[in-house]
Amino acid sequence: MDITFRKIAKISLVLVYLVIVAGAVVRMTGSGMGCPDWPKCFGYYIPPTEVTEIQWQANRPFEKGQVIIWKETLQVSKKTFTTADSFNAENWEMYTKHDYAEFNPWHTWIEYINRLFGALAGLATLILAIISIKYWKKKKRIPILSWLVVIGMVFQAWLGATVVYSVLEPAKITIHMLMALVIVAMLLYVIYLANNENKRIKYDKTVLNFSVMALVLTLIQIAMGTQVRQFVDEQIDIFGYDAKSLWLQNPEALFYVHRSFSIIVLLVNFYLVYRISRLNLGHFKIYWVLFLLVVEVITGIAMNYLDFPFASQPLHLVLASILFGVQFYILLDALKPRKNTKTS
Repeated sequence: MDITFRKIAKISLVLVYLVIVAGAVVRMTGSGMGCPDWPKCFGYYIPPTEVTEIQWQANRPFEKGQVIIWKETLQVSKKTFTTADSFNAENWEMYTKHDYAEFNPWHTWIEYINRLFGALAGLATLILAIISIKYWKKKKRIPILSWLVVIGMVFQAWLGATVVYSVLEPAKITIHMLMALVIVAMLLYVIYLANNENKRIKYDKTVLNFSVMALVLTLIQIAMGTQVRQFVDEQIDIFGYDAKSLWLQNPEALFYVHRSFSIIVLLVNFYLVYRISRLNLGHFKIYWVLFLLVVEVITGIAMNYLDFPFASQPLHLVLASILFGVQFYILLDALKPRKNTKTS
């Protein structure tokens, strides 16, 4: 396969992971509503930096669609006009998607950077899909998957909008995160199909079954983790950012399930490491899984017992998404030898 195509696929994958990183930072800083509208930000393509930019002022020009905060509500300009000496309600309409009307320049720009990474990732995947057309006769799965990635990115953008419109509803945040992992999986499959390396990997049905199990367990753990994270965010709203010791003072039952479930995840993956090593099956990426799991456990313990050290929350989430990606690639490797065996 074309080296350029594989490079673009890998760049697309990196950009998608950067979107996940940016999303984790958005959650850590509470910047999810930094841009209350979508796809623009307060009606701007480049968001405001000062509160005066989104306040009504006399004798000031406004473009159609610009958003201001007026008496604790969001108002959208109906047309392009210049204000008079007093506020004229006929030139404005209430923003009806939600009633969140606050401005924090840091939150706004953090959320904007998150969206910018999303746009770059979308552009990269579109370029990848266009180039993939030339492989239609050689390997149809590559262009099909590449265009499914583009569709997935469009759907993910729509999900992002619904998250904003719902004022960060937990269930929609979870779906948004899981969709990102679906996109990661499709890109990894494209990269896998475009890879011409001859891998010396032996087929083992037990490893295949446990690889599927490990991947499913990771997905369940990530889904529960996003819900636990939402509970922590609610505690931050109650106690404040500086009272970290109180965030998990009275956790919900799901927190204990999430913590205990990690033991099952560890046992399944440790067994995979043991079997792959003992039978010398060639799945060397399993040691990446082992490393990521150890760091995941460390960050989880740090959040629970050391009162959420700086960046521990986004690191925990990002590492989980990388773990998913490595496990998915191992699963692809585990499937391939079986296919070769059947055709030989």
